[in-house]
Amino acid sequence: MRVVIFGATGMIGQGVLLECLDDPSITEMITVGRRPVAQEHAKLTQVEHGDFLDFAPIAERLRGLDACFWCLGITSVGMSEEDYRRITVDFTMAAAEVLLRESPGLTMCFVSGAGTDREGGPMWARAKADAEDRLLAMPFGRVTCFRPAYIQPKRGVRSPSASYRVTHAVLAPFHPLLKGLRRYVTSTPEVGRAMIRAARDGAPKPVLENDDICALAAG
Repeated sequence: MRVVIFGATGMIGQGVLLECLDDPSITEMITVGRRPVAQEHAKLTQVEHGDFLDFAPIAERLRGLDACFWCLGITSVGMSEEDYRRITVDFTMAAAEVLLRESPGLTMCFVSGAGTDREGGPMWARAKADAEDRLLAMPFGRVTCFRPAYIQPKRGVRSPSASYRVTHAVLAPFHPLLKGLRRYVTSTPEVGRAMIRAARDGAPKPVLENDDICALAAG
């Protein structure tokens, strides 16, 4: 498979990138971001791009892909609803429109979040739901939305967010105890493996909650 990852420098994106590098079914990878990732690999091509509202300049690089792993996201803490929606919805749709034109048969894997709610939820939950709905309405080969809850960073992955790093440090001693809570806890490798399997084999349903992600990752 030929895949593209958006948000590969974030915690989830780092985890997905590592799983893709290890998976023999993925023959070529492209990362798109404002800055490069640390990894170098024969099947990895990095595309640096600054304007996430206009992907036309790199459209040719997005042609003939089998899957897109959309891992780009940001915490809503301290953000206005307008700014959060710009990143969560507008960036996603700008890329999706180019991808649909250049690689119409691909599988779009979108990282949303547990608690995503179309009505009555906080602004981040409504924004995520809006992005989900818009993607699911687009005629890609497949669209799968992932709603992880608490994600354990593994394989040396670290979150760029200081607040998330503090949370992970505090909870790290309890990670062995959290292992059985599949409804609420997953890990960066599991999210990565689940996304690869959704792209390669399909997912059981279009929206996967945390326990669905764990089950798909386990095969």
